Amino acid sequence: MNTAPPNVFALVDCNNFFVSCERVFNPAIWHKPVAVLSNNDGCIIARSAEVKAMGVRMGAPLHEYRDILKKGGVHIFSSNYQLYGDMSNRVMAILQGAVPEIEVYSVDEAFLKLSSLPPVKHHDEYTHYCQRVRQQVFQWTGIPTSVGIAPTKTLAKVASHMVKKTPGKSVVNLCSTEAQIAALARLEVEDLWGVSHRFGLRLRKLGIGTALDLRNANPKFIRKHFGVVGERIALELQGTSCLDLSRAASKKSIMASRSFGSLIRDKADLREALSNHTARAAEKLRKQGSAAHGFGVFIRTNHLRRQDPQYRGTKMVGFDIAVNDTPTLIKAASQLLDELYRPGFNYKKCGVFLCEFTPEDEQQGHLFAALPDDASRAHSARLMDCMDDLNQRMGPGTLKFLTQGVKTKQNWQMRSQTRSPRFTTQWSELLEVM
Repeated sequence: MNTAPPNVFALVDCNNFFVSCERVFNPAIWHKPVAVLSNNDGCIIARSAEVKAMGVRMGAPLHEYRDILKKGGVHIFSSNYQLYGDMSNRVMAILQGAVPEIEVYSVDEAFLKLSSLPPVKHHDEYTHYCQRVRQQVFQWTGIPTSVGIAPTKTLAKVASHMVKKTPGKSVVNLCSTEAQIAALARLEVEDLWGVSHRFGLRLRKLGIGTALDLRNANPKFIRKHFGVVGERIALELQGTSCLDLSRAASKKSIMASRSFGSLIRDKADLREALSNHTARAAEKLRKQGSAAHGFGVFIRTNHLRRQDPQYRGTKMVGFDIAVNDTPTLIKAASQLLDELYRPGFNYKKCGVFLCEFTPEDEQQGHLFAALPDDASRAHSARLMDCMDDLNQRMGPGTLKFLTQGVKTKQNWQMRSQTRSPRFTTQWSELLEVM
């Protein structure tokens, strides 16, 4: 008899992902306290279990805990997003090979639809399968994972939450009704996926304080007070799948920006920074097969420095024929900067944004602007394809435009004094075995 529910989801979560990425290439910090910092080394955005035990809160400014971290011998790292992004891609590639249907939910989480595999006789077989998958992920990447299994995505989130709260557990299966009731009875309603603090307060006023209370509530009653979103959560907790895997949707706008590691006054430095942001945004635009009619640039000072004169400027340009080639966009960024720049200010941040997208293979003509000839369009497409391919295989920035700068350390770059090497994306920073 097949006791497996008709829909079964698994949520695979990389444990302390940024910390785990740092540990993969540095055995000296295995089982040691580790913290990872945000842009410009400002806040703590990832903590190992040892650091959490010290009472260090997520998102806390580094300066508030500097003494505690030093006393505890914590290894501190600046964010290494190239490394984290590449390791995420490797983990997701393994998961995509494990099941026919997958939703990459975030950089360190993915939903797998286990019911898209061949039918099983008992739901416990999914537990064994997920154990093998996580072992393969660890063997091939060094990243530890935990897995929550359930008949709905919301219950899979609950199962994933249980893994983190149960020492020694790596997989929790909530396919049985008994297991679901036991888990939901111990879970506060605010801890549910999709339930905000304000949403939780409203539920508590109606006498619903735990996830089990919400499961036992009448879905129609919940819909009356909280709409279809609340009703779906209640139904999902009852085991009725309302949320299928989401397919990757094209973004409707793209922004690339960064705060500077130090204040910038020079226009040439701003031009370099904007050129790099533009190149990154254009690559993302091409990756999703789009072209943009709208392009904008902004520059701003640090509003927290009250002693400095303040300035914020934003300008946009519209293209009659949508574009996605980097040279055209960099030229537009440079022209917009000439209009925006004001001397005498200490600039803290700049960025670019793209909007009004259209599919790149469905270019609409314009009465007063002719489309580029086929040869020019083909030449530009080949150049961009070549750049994207090389930078994907050899590391970001391997091939770039002169306006992006040639210095190893540029004045506008983020502060990252304790960044580890980009072991998997930069030839000059590959791990050396002596």
